[in-house]
Amino acid sequence: MIRTPRRPWLLALSVSTAFALAACGGGEGADDGMADTSAMSEAELVAMAQGIHDRVITLDTHDDINAGNFTAEQNYTMDLNTQVTLPKMEAGGLDVAWFVVYTGQGELTEAGYAAAYDNAVEKFEAIHRLTEEIAPDRIGLALTSDDVRRIVGEGRKVAMIGVENGYPIGTDISRVQEFAERGARYMSLAHNGHSQLADSNTGEALDEWLHGGLSDLGRQVVTEMNRWGIMIDVSHPSKEANLQAIALSEAPVIASHSSARAVNDHSRNLDDEQLMAIRDNGGVVQTVAFQSYVNGPKNTAHNEASQAILAEVAAEMDFDFAGADGPGRAFFRALQELPEAERDAAMARYQEVQAAADARIAAEVNATAPPVDVADFVDHIDYMVDLIGLDHVGISSDFDGGGGVEGWGDASETFNVTLELVRRGYTEEQIGQLWSGNLLRVLDEVQAKAAEIQAREG
Repeated sequence: MIRTPRRPWLLALSVSTAFALAACGGGEGADDGMADTSAMSEAELVAMAQGIHDRVITLDTHDDINAGNFTAEQNYTMDLNTQVTLPKMEAGGLDVAWFVVYTGQGELTEAGYAAAYDNAVEKFEAIHRLTEEIAPDRIGLALTSDDVRRIVGEGRKVAMIGVENGYPIGTDISRVQEFAERGARYMSLAHNGHSQLADSNTGEALDEWLHGGLSDLGRQVVTEMNRWGIMIDVSHPSKEANLQAIALSEAPVIASHSSARAVNDHSRNLDDEQLMAIRDNGGVVQTVAFQSYVNGPKNTAHNEASQAILAEVAAEMDFDFAGADGPGRAFFRALQELPEAERDAAMARYQEVQAAADARIAAEVNATAPPVDVADFVDHIDYMVDLIGLDHVGISSDFDGGGGVEGWGDASETFNVTLELVRRGYTEEQIGQLWSGNLLRVLDEVQAKAAEIQAREG
């Protein structure tokens, strides 16, 4: 897809009008056209973008967590080697992080369900510990859009909770209400691998399915999620499961971290039929900054060239990656088997090698095989805005779950997304919608529908 500096599908505004809109926070009619930024200097673009970034509420719907980083001894108030921490959110102007209660898919047995439930509870409790015990002065847990605005207005960061994979529900449908009471505001019915609730997108590779979409229990869970105000997340299930869930749901749905399949053909991305169904349902797609989902061929070319450099540097520095795949799964599996002191030493040595390789990659690789970057990411936003309308598109990173692109590699670089949107002529009001307005609108509608359902059922 060829990137253009601004979209042709809306009327352009003059530079003076763009500045006026930025100064007044959007203004009446700001969503009727794009800002013409073509004549602006780089300094003017950055200044305009910074003002917008400071005024809008920036919200990322998918940040994975490790419960070990939510303890008194090691937590997000510190400069951890994770893509999201409070210092990084503060540096990058990221206001809202949806921390994810993720559970990998295991066996569909009582033992598997029990282990999955314990994992989910551990992560729920970790998030509450951060917001209630470790750093309540710096971050608060939001359950509603009003909570988000209140906490941001207090000068604090915001945590929200999403559940990635309904596997921990097991066969106990009452856990939907329990998870809502624990703070969950979205949940996907499957992850990578078919759950007891829904088929996964991963079935596409071999055309192997378990349910043909949703299971009977999955259909009941959709109804329960509507009842308790949990947004249905269609990012990981199969296309058929997604279309069935959208048709069944009484409330709008979300894709918490997916991009456009027409731009990059990956089963984790949504094709036009699914995108149009989400539009017609009133939902929102949170475009994801995951390199292989954004531009697979470009990512492969960059990775192959980078791995070759890394292997050369490792050999020069006499470092053994303990596996033919370089610093991949074999290396990190072997690393986990070492005693703690040896593991720390090996990791420190690996980081030295990686740092040396990074310098050569920047000098030798990036010019000919550049990494997937923020501009490639915003291409997906442009495509979906063109297809389904600005009201149905949002932003996510999948940080600490494999996400991140050049320019938005962690929360400290969040401003660069706003800057790219400004370069393309999105107005302040439009950028506010993309960053948080559309998602919070869906949350409001889902919670209103839940109240309506509960009222009619007495």
